[in-house]
Amino acid sequence: MAEAVALIVAAGRGERAHSGSGEGRPKQYWPLAGKPALRWAVDTFLPLSTAGIRVVIREEDCVHYESAMAGLPLKAAIIGGATRQDSVRLGLEAIAADGPSPDCVLIHDAARPLVSSALIERVLSALDRADAVAPLLRVSDTLRRKTKDGYAIVPRDDLFRAQTPQGFRFLPILDAHKKFADEAFTDDIALAERAGLHFVAVAGEDVNLKLTVTEDFVLAERLAVSALPDVRVGQGFDVHGFVPGDHVFLCGIRVPNDFALEGHSDADAGLHALTDAILGATADADIGAHFPPVDERWRGSASHVFLAHAASLVRGRGGVIAHADVTLICERPKIAPYREAMRARIAEILQIEIARVSVKATTTEGLGFTGRREGLAAQAVATVRLPGR
Repeated sequence: MAEAVALIVAAGRGERAHSGSGEGRPKQYWPLAGKPALRWAVDTFLPLSTAGIRVVIREEDCVHYESAMAGLPLKAAIIGGATRQDSVRLGLEAIAADGPSPDCVLIHDAARPLVSSALIERVLSALDRADAVAPLLRVSDTLRRKTKDGYAIVPRDDLFRAQTPQGFRFLPILDAHKKFADEAFTDDIALAERAGLHFVAVAGEDVNLKLTVTEDFVLAERLAVSALPDVRVGQGFDVHGFVPGDHVFLCGIRVPNDFALEGHSDADAGLHALTDAILGATADADIGAHFPPVDERWRGSASHVFLAHAASLVRGRGGVIAHADVTLICERPKIAPYREAMRARIAEILQIEIARVSVKATTTEGLGFTGRREGLAAQAVATVRLPGR
């Protein structure tokens, strides 16, 4: 297959989509099954793009981008333009400036996070015999055009939907973008045709959907989770004793109580147990190995730091956290008034839907140290899905 660089365009605003979990961020940075949507595409391209990956973003999104790409061996992002077409041209020019120019480029929209390795390989293979390649899907729905008398059926036999990644010989598509920069095109294949480049088609994929409106994320979430075949389950358990105080931290929430919890950090047993459960699912030792209690850096630390670290290890392996279940074992404080806030806080830390988080409470019916109100305990179970080996 041809040597190719991947150019992922992530400079859009996504103004037709709205999400509570993505508030203040463009849709390409919204969490999708616990991982930013942009990261899904980058993770898939990374092992297949022999000449590397470049991402085009808006300048004001640098903080979101750095967070989403943490730990990946990528060059600095390219700052895009006012339109997608401008952003692609600027991306191509930046790649050319790096020199030497690659043989080919795969131009992909970040709004298609579930692109598959198989589709990328089909486009790359087709570039061995063509200057331009586009994935196409036949239109299967009945189409109608509004008329003054109602809605007329549009014949669909010869209609196709175009997807990305679209592949090109690098220098011809760069020249085309420069030559026709003042004209507007719906995609890069249309621009290539304007430049006289003939393209060939390969089969697209239904799962390679474009995230346009909020409802698209609901479907993409289901597809993203089901696409990871290696299902792991981990469990965690933690105990802390009571000491004088007026509150405790449980599952990231400050809860008034007539005693505090003793610990090196904030002694949040719920988050500690869940952190160990996630680490157990990925076989990454335990919380003490990552945050030793003898290390003064973690004295009094908020436990969300530990949980966020465990979640980042899952994302770093291309996986997602499919479910988190925490059980708090105590006679006091009462958990019910704070349960929903706890669920929301855990979901926020893990960057997953609240529907994937459960928080429960129980007592030991007056038995044992929790029954004697000497402290409390927490146990957790985490379900993690990782790419197949």
